[in-house]
Amino acid sequence: MSRAFIFPGQGSQAVGMGAGLAQDHAAARSVFAEVDEALGQNLSRLMFEGPADELTLTTNAQPALMAASLAALRVLEAERGLDLARDVAFVAGHSLGEYSALAAAGSLTVADAARLLRRRGEAMQAAVPVGAGAMAALLGLDVEAAAAVAAEAAGAQVCDVANDNGAGQVVVSGHREAVERAVALAQGRGAKRAVMLNVSAPFHCALMQPAAEAMRAALAEVPLAPARVPVMANVLAAPVQDPEAIRDALVRQVTGTVRWRECVAAMASAGVDRFWEIGSGKVLSGLVKRIAAGATAATVGTPAEAAAFAV
Repeated sequence: MSRAFIFPGQGSQAVGMGAGLAQDHAAARSVFAEVDEALGQNLSRLMFEGPADELTLTTNAQPALMAASLAALRVLEAERGLDLARDVAFVAGHSLGEYSALAAAGSLTVADAARLLRRRGEAMQAAVPVGAGAMAALLGLDVEAAAAVAAEAAGAQVCDVANDNGAGQVVVSGHREAVERAVALAQGRGAKRAVMLNVSAPFHCALMQPAAEAMRAALAEVPLAPARVPVMANVLAAPVQDPEAIRDALVRQVTGTVRWRECVAAMASAGVDRFWEIGSGKVLSGLVKRIAAGATAATVGTPAEAAAFAV
């Protein structure tokens, strides 16, 4: 049997996340204090107490989700005897969760991950004027069918496949008018549903190129260590450990497709049959169960879940 740790992306944030771990465990409190200091903001209080609309802002949600994930991981290391390099075959994260995975694997410090995610959120928000971009979920289409819809809908604009989440859940991203055309087209191409998403920017598409350049500059200034555990990169659906390969994958990820279905399938093909979602929510565990037949998926985001974890 083989285990992988997976780290959630934007949308999994919730007021109260990490509060129980902080109350019960010094290891978790240390992570939240480190993130607060790195950002010069009492982000942990926002996580624990809200308000929800402020926590949901991209610039807050991204470092907050990483903080919740790393707090849970540190509790497993301090209280449950976890040694990541010994006990976990792969780590992977969905979009911003890849930064959490890299911090878990020792490639990034928690403080650097927090600062990079704050910069990433700011750059993504600034890349496209508010209202000019959009994203939509095309449900019931495989990625090839969704890509064909996106290409037809684009015309002279941008409409790209942003997320291949698996189980017939594909997200497209680009100019609002092009994404709206994709929604209309998908409904005539066999999609069970096609719905616009309530997001603040069109993530993971060519319109994010200014944000990619901003992250290229930011990542050039941050030291990266070789990952202690193979990190399944979103844009490659293949493991990386070398710092330069990690930098390149993170820059490409800003405009590239999050190939989550392929990432999970690749880990399952390599022998992983137990997936643990570390941090807030259960979105990725639900996807795993629909992608990797026979694999188990569980979550660690609360004191009770941490106590139930066995190496």
